[in-house]
Amino acid sequence: MISHDMKHAILTLHQKKSKIREISRILKISRNTVRHVLRVQAKQKPLTTSRYPTALIKEVFQLCRGNVVRVREVLKERNDIGISYSTLTRLVREMDIRENKKKHRAGTYNFDPGVEMQHDTSPHVVIVGGGKVTAQCASLCLSYSRRLFIQYYPRFTRFEARIFLNEAFGFMGGACTRCIIDNTSVIVACGSGPDAEIAPDMKVFGNMFGMDFVPHYIKDPDRKAKVERNFSFVEGNFLAGRTFSDWHDFNRQARKWCEDVANHKPKRSLGMSPDEAFLMEKAYLTPLPVYVPPVYQAVTRIVDVESYVSLDANKYSVPERLIGKEVEVQKHWDLVVVYFGHERVA
Repeated sequence: MISHDMKHAILTLHQKKSKIREISRILKISRNTVRHVLRVQAKQKPLTTSRYPTALIKEVFQLCRGNVVRVREVLKERNDIGISYSTLTRLVREMDIRENKKKHRAGTYNFDPGVEMQHDTSPHVVIVGGGKVTAQCASLCLSYSRRLFIQYYPRFTRFEARIFLNEAFGFMGGACTRCIIDNTSVIVACGSGPDAEIAPDMKVFGNMFGMDFVPHYIKDPDRKAKVERNFSFVEGNFLAGRTFSDWHDFNRQARKWCEDVANHKPKRSLGMSPDEAFLMEKAYLTPLPVYVPPVYQAVTRIVDVESYVSLDANKYSVPERLIGKEVEVQKHWDLVVVYFGHERVA
């Protein structure tokens, strides 16, 4: 790799009419290296804007709100001017008409083992059971070891959040003391940022595992970048070329991918794989409770005259003797259970 300073020295000596042999002797480099630098420089011809209608390009650029793809289409449709996309982007840079967004100084977050994990969701369009659906990808990532766990759900409410986190903590074999989340109402009851009020049922759920939910500040999504950047990895690696027969098959494949691919692949930032880093972090996690109660939603329903109870636009059959009576319907992730009094009836 030739350094920038070396290239500058070669070009400077060449402009002073020094021969290749002389440049090679002065800079103590091979003549082939000198020839390569001069050859590359000769191919880099500056792009002049004089042969292009710059005023028209600026006008169309403003009309299209900075979308260069659309600028190219409008120039061709309205003015019959054909410009390649790469040439047009170079012209836009040379004319300096694109509004440059101010870049702010970025920092890094360093975490000790067992201190923090990050949770987020992202919608992905997938094929389940032969049909296209928008599935919610729920993800949990340990900030120290980068160990990842994902699952998919048709929707993501507090019920699915508890289902997922219960599965995720079991996959990790414990929990960190802090979980960074966004400010959506799935977990947050009111407010925003670290001072937000966590929903009472989610707070109780977190206390059971010895951890606290901490929302990041508004407009600061980089605070949970370790879990955010994994979504593109999931879309480009896990979802690519895969089909799923149903939601159980979907999540079974997602778990296996986490075990065999995502956490097995070495990460440059770690210098090892997440599984290897997790061996050092596991001892610092808060252990799982001795008993973890099942996660479900309970509602009451009156049995209709056809001996059915309704739940989420579905009807479930119960014994005819319960027509007109009130029953408790418990909705689990993959099961609906009906109780009358303390008796399980369906």
